[in-house]
Amino acid sequence: MTEIYRKSWRKLIVTLVITGVVFLWGLNSSLTENLYSNTLYPVISVTLRTISSIFPFPLGDVLYLLLVVYIIRSIYIFSKNLFKKKLNKTHRLLVPLQVLNFTLILYIAFKLLWGLNYSRPSVSSNLGISNKKYSEKELVFLAELLINKINHLESLKKTHPLIKKRQYTIIELQARATKAYYKMSQEQAFFRYRSPVVKPVLNSWLITKIGLEGYYNPLSGEANVNMRLPQEDLPFITCHEIAHQIAVAREDEANLIAYLVATNSTDLNFQYSGYYAILRNVLFEVRLIAPQHYEALYKSINLATLQEYKNGMAFWQKYNNEMFGYMSATLDGFLKINNQYKGVDSYQDIVLWVYNVHEKEIREKHYSLKTKIP
Repeated sequence: MTEIYRKSWRKLIVTLVITGVVFLWGLNSSLTENLYSNTLYPVISVTLRTISSIFPFPLGDVLYLLLVVYIIRSIYIFSKNLFKKKLNKTHRLLVPLQVLNFTLILYIAFKLLWGLNYSRPSVSSNLGISNKKYSEKELVFLAELLINKINHLESLKKTHPLIKKRQYTIIELQARATKAYYKMSQEQAFFRYRSPVVKPVLNSWLITKIGLEGYYNPLSGEANVNMRLPQEDLPFITCHEIAHQIAVAREDEANLIAYLVATNSTDLNFQYSGYYAILRNVLFEVRLIAPQHYEALYKSINLATLQEYKNGMAFWQKYNNEMFGYMSATLDGFLKINNQYKGVDSYQDIVLWVYNVHEKEIREKHYSLKTKIP
């Protein structure tokens, strides 16, 4: 066994040990919460955001690009040498070891930079939000409650100067979202957000074709927002991506945080965006389990909001048919999307939490709602 071969094995063994430790760490949710999400990760994330804030472009996208270029280059060099028979038996044996080692290093980096947050306890339990199931009647009341809220905000456009304009730059989105998070952090430290960094995606056309509204980049700590989206979506999406920055990994939980932050913001456009985003999920759920009430609820939505939903459908139909399918399911009644029923369920968890957030309000006001439920 050559020295280079022994060194590769030693590196792999060390990497495997670290991988095992990280994996086992992730199996203990309370340990992850205390030692990682609340202790180590805040230091890592603030450090990454401090560095990435120096650059006017999304640094993480560039790092991803460099990583892809490195992988392609390595594959090319290996294939070239293999074709020309420049690799001896030892080097051919080294390649699988190096590939495995590199893959494990990527796994470790992802987990330590952000991925361990997937193993923390449920954010809903952290915030004291119940998982109490709602009845069909209560679901319809929730839908009507959100429709009333969104109709009220839409009506304010005629008289309130702060809600007439919805055109935000990425700088304004960051500033207003940061302010909204600060407001929430005064009541619960969980929402504390330091060193804000929100940037537009590098290639919005490609990202839209893929079907992404935004994403968090673990390599740089940046929250990236797809600025090609319709304006009414952007405040909620910004709050969602910031939720990932404060250690909320799961998509459904990030939606919950975004909803709470946006709807409690002093900015009426953020409030509207929060209700607008989640009403879509609630209507989808109504269509699934209480379809007899869907049409009446749909007709009670103001025309301007309905037009925005339709514009959103047209937007995704233009760029990404799968996303258009989801939008269509919400408003036009398709009950399944590509047979991925479980995937839909995971996104619908937000409805359960939003119901529990508003349960008291629903019980206090349901007598005044117009929907007739036997």
